[in-house]
Order: sequence, then structure tokens, then C-alpha cells
Amino acid sequence: MTAPPEPSPPGSGSPDRGDDSAIIQQSWREPECFAVLFRRHAPALARYVTRRLGRDAADDVVAETFLAAFRQRDRYDLTHPDARPWLYGIATHLIGRHQRAEIRQYRLLARTGTDPVTESFTDRVDDAVTAGRLSRVLAAELARLPRGHRDVLLLVAWGDLSYPQVAEALGVPVGTVRSRLSRARQALRLTLSAPDAALASEPAGRHRPRSGLPAALRRVPTPDRGAAAPAGGSQS
Repeated sequence: MTAPPEPSPPGSGSPDRGDDSAIIQQSWREPECFAVLFRRHAPALARYVTRRLGRDAADDVVAETFLAAFRQRDRYDLTHPDARPWLYGIATHLIGRHQRAEIRQYRLLARTGTDPVTESFTDRVDDAVTAGRLSRVLAAELARLPRGHRDVLLLVAWGDLSYPQVAEALGVPVGTVRSRLSRARQALRLTLSAPDAALASEPAGRHRPRSGLPAALRRVPTPDRGAAAPAGGSQS
């Protein structure tokens, strides 16, 4: 994964401490400033893409994401200080081109119970979903989810985006995000509550949440302060 050119040394007008929209705006005049955005968000974005596609495809997708973002930066809405929804939206679109690889990833995990993708990302442990490995049952269900439901679910659980941010990333109303997430969670609950379902990755004796659903998939992220929910009803 190759970073954009390094920005000029910090000084007067340096965007290093500014919000994302300020960095993007300055990059209109000084393209090298876009490297600040890369340094700020590429590591987390790489973790997200790697978890969905594996390491081999992730480097290319992350590089393509920032290349596309750089080319589209003059159309960025500067009223949004956080560029993560924009970047994750581009990445999610690119992931869609690798859907077969993503499904293979989950099916491999469902068979083996070992997640080679996330074993090196143990700095963010999140109750059986964002820890070093997923359960076989959960991985198998992720492979079966419709793409739109899976995108919403993983942008919340792995991308750590709020509902309005997911809506922004995917270009859909917040009501659609809530509907898809609800259906995805319901499918996971039904799978995990089946008589033969077991969280293979949980240590023996560990207490599972009463709902049977890992915490990252049950939590309701706090919407951005001051962000209004886009108009629109619930759509699947």
C-alpha cells in the first residue's frame, strides 16, 4: 500500500491538526496535504477491509480507496468534518467487487474456526466479533446475509460508524440503515439461538450475553452530535 506524497513540514497553514474537511479543502490548492488524511485513516480502514477480504486484497482496496478519494476530493461536502463515512463508503463499494472473496473468507472461518485475517489485530478486542477470531456459527451467517445487510452490520460493528454515518457512507436514509441492521441482527439471533449453535471461539465456561448476540452487534452507536437524520422512511 503506497501512501500519497508526504506533505510539507508543519508550519503556517499546516492542516495536520485540522479536521478532515479542512485537510481536504487545503488539498485543493496543495495536493500533497492529502497525505495527512491517509496517515490519519488508512490504518483503521485497512483493518476493516482486511477483516472482510483478507490481507492480499486489502492492500489494493485501501490504495484504490484513497486514490479514488483523492480524485474526487473537489466534490467533498465540506460541511462534514469527519471524512470516515466518505472513505468507508468508497471502500465498501470496492469490497462489493470482491464479494466472492469475502464469502470464501467467512466460509473458511466457518469450517476451521480460526481467523487468520484478524489474528494480528488484537489491539481492539470486542466480545467475540472484533477479537482475534469469530465464531464458526457467526462467520457462516455473515456469509449468508444479503450484501446490503452485511455492509450495514459491519460498518457499525467493525467500522465503528454511527447510524447517520453509515447512511452517509452508503447513500441511503437512516431508516434504511436501521431496517437492514435490525434484520441482520435478527438473522444472527436466530442462528445463534438454534439448538446446535455454539460460539466455537468462546473459552469454556465464558458467559454469553442473554440474547446470544455479541456485544458489538447489539450496541447502538451514538449519532454524531448535531447531525440530523436524513429524511426518508425505513427501506430494506
